[in-house]
Amino acid sequence: MAGARSVQIVSALLRNGPQHLARLRAGLSRFVEERGYASLAEMHGCMNLARCPDPAAFERGNYMRILQSWKA
Repeated sequence: MAGARSVQIVSALLRNGPQHLARLRAGLSRFVEERGYASLAEMHGCMNLARCPDPAAFERGNYMRILQSWKA
């Protein structure tokens, strides 16, 4: 959603075998469909800051979240 075009899944495949790809694909398809996207391409980059209607508000929200999570 942030814009990556690839992910590393080698560890999952080594642990679960190449047949695990079918499970990953089914899960990703379900994830995309549940969120109302027609395709993975449509979802690609939807969380990108450049697509945010108000980037300054997004940045302020992240800044506030970081401040609130700080522990002495």
